[in-house]
Amino acid sequence: MKHSSKLEEFAIEIQQLEKTYSNGFMALKGIDLSIPQGSFFALLGPNGAGKSTTIGCITSLIRATKGSVKVGGFDTISHPVEAKSRLGVVAQEFNFGIFDTIIDILLGQAGYYGISRTKGLPIAEKNLKNLGLWEKRNDQARTLSGGMKRRLMIARALMHEPEILILDEPTAGVDIELRRGMWDFLRELNAKGVTIVLTTHYLEEAEALCDRVAIINKWEIVKVGTMKSLLSSLDQESYLIDTVETCTPAQFKWLKAFHPLLDENSGSIEITLRDTTSMDEVTRKFQEVGLTIHRLRNKTNRLEELFVQLTR
Repeated sequence: MKHSSKLEEFAIEIQQLEKTYSNGFMALKGIDLSIPQGSFFALLGPNGAGKSTTIGCITSLIRATKGSVKVGGFDTISHPVEAKSRLGVVAQEFNFGIFDTIIDILLGQAGYYGISRTKGLPIAEKNLKNLGLWEKRNDQARTLSGGMKRRLMIARALMHEPEILILDEPTAGVDIELRRGMWDFLRELNAKGVTIVLTTHYLEEAEALCDRVAIINKWEIVKVGTMKSLLSSLDQESYLIDTVETCTPAQFKWLKAFHPLLDENSGSIEITLRDTTSMDEVTRKFQEVGLTIHRLRNKTNRLEELFVQLTR
């Protein structure tokens, strides 16, 4: 991938970003956000929180009311060409000609960046082979499945070999097998130094892929940091416990007295632990009442628990 000659610490820098529409609605309220070079960054939030507006300001599709955005060290207002050339964008909606062939879609995209057909062909071949679409290169886009169209969007966004890739819900509607394959490809891309910014409603996807995360709620950033530090800040987690023995009503009542945040869930015992209670203590209590823990698993994805706490 191409990399900026400017040795910038951050791939994207956002300072005091605000967006107010003509009807008076304020879609962003003074956002500050710095995305390090080479990171795999998740921007998460509920619907209507401001994710799409933020992405729109980064890509210059939306003009901010106040504040600044720099991409690769270049301000998107004063140096729009330099900033845009460093970005590859995969939008939520399919936005290519459905009657065009896959290879023509990629070469047409390359042409927007001044890349000739001769130079574009090997790039297109590499991207299509990496994403499992090379055999379909002469097919019309309308013949592809939804998952293949998602991969085509990624291949097209990489035609000018950008140093930053923005993915807006890239695996929406993609089956599990294809999603896992896309995860592997994105990990390889990130390992080569490409900064990736991901928005997704699949929180397990963000936890599996991203090393840093920002959570936006009600048009403001409410939490930002490394994935590890944010998950360690959880003040409670919910688990499902399966026991070797069947838990009797009397045993359950005794356990409930020990730990009020305990319930039954489809044959399993659900328990919510705060920082003040260790799993070793729970195990001892189960043993005291004559129950052996057979299996222990998180009730929900850890990032999901944090997300719910912050956006409730």
